Amino acid sequence: MDVAIVGGGAAGFFAAINVKENYPNAKVVIFEKSDKVLAKVKISGGGRCNVTNGCSEISELAAAYPRGGTALKRAFRSFSNHDIMQWLEARGVALVVQEDNCVFPVSQDSQTIIDCFTAATCKLKIEIKRGCTVSAITPIAEKLQLDFVNQGQQPRGFDKVIVTTGGSPKRSGLIWLEHLGHKIAPPVPSLFTFKMPDEDVADLMGIVVENALVSIQGAKFKAAGPLLITHWGMSGPAILKLSAFAARDLSEKKYNFKVQVNWTGVQNYDVVIAQLRQICSDHPKKILPNYRPFALPERLWSSLLNRGEFPVDKKWGELGKNGLNRLANLLTNDSYAVNGQTQFRDEFVTCGGVSLESVNFKTMQSKLCNNLYFAGEVLDIDGITGGYNFQAAWTTAFIAAKLS
Repeated sequence: MDVAIVGGGAAGFFAAINVKENYPNAKVVIFEKSDKVLAKVKISGGGRCNVTNGCSEISELAAAYPRGGTALKRAFRSFSNHDIMQWLEARGVALVVQEDNCVFPVSQDSQTIIDCFTAATCKLKIEIKRGCTVSAITPIAEKLQLDFVNQGQQPRGFDKVIVTTGGSPKRSGLIWLEHLGHKIAPPVPSLFTFKMPDEDVADLMGIVVENALVSIQGAKFKAAGPLLITHWGMSGPAILKLSAFAARDLSEKKYNFKVQVNWTGVQNYDVVIAQLRQICSDHPKKILPNYRPFALPERLWSSLLNRGEFPVDKKWGELGKNGLNRLANLLTNDSYAVNGQTQFRDEFVTCGGVSLESVNFKTMQSKLCNNLYFAGEVLDIDGITGGYNFQAAWTTAFIAAKLS
């Protein structure tokens, strides 16, 4: 049996290794369009490679995917985050689970993961063809013929093909799959930070609020977690999660919208008011700048008071009912204009790809083309930060490699 893997990234290598282990007599070839394989593995997690997430429940794991979570919830029963951890550790890769559940190699070096995969492909005699761009897949008799862009690369027929080309930034990169009848969800960026060129928030660059609540004004999208203020606007896990879940909506808005920030991390407005009243009662003679509620960073607290036009010599005991309500609203419903987005590091993630409607998720086989399978980010699946996108790649590749 001849098997082609189209794409030399995380899903491609994992699919190839598992195919060869499942079918030792199969001839397996990985086709990668660039000169480098496992490029995203190399740069992920700031070069440390966040291989998965250490959460304990499948339901919690599946909830981290704005698109594809329901289908993955079933798939994770076949190959979960704990399975990939055991797989790597069995091959000599020691792992560490951080407090935030992000899982990294103990070496803190993505090269450890790359070396593991390349060693496995070498041992299994999997052929790797670099600089080979597949332009079309054509069913001919019982085979799938691969055509190539490269001059001198002749068409080749395979019994099985697994497409693992990763996320495409443009729909044009998926047309060759659309020509086979697959439905394509138009790709748009996911996991990005917010540009705020018309706001003075950049003056607070470097401030981190550990538990912020963020939402898109006029929409249902919300997220919670650490928020980082940058020289261009806002970033951090809370913003990245919000960008992922709202990816298509924000694209339609052309990244021109307002983000609302609750700096307190407390969802219940009445609880916030009660805490502010308690401060007024306990510290009536202290001026506002000298007592920061909710452990807010000093520069942020001063900026918020300035935004709310509170006098610097105003005492807590002088706020009154109206002043308390104004302050509570400022703390829980602060608003900033966003105009543009910035890619998160070099880790490009897309919302969109081959629609799950076109794939039998029990086998990852195309519903429109026999013996054609999909795995990884080429599918309309994407997760938030924290190793979730890699986990989707491992799981879908593992299932596809069964070639069932």
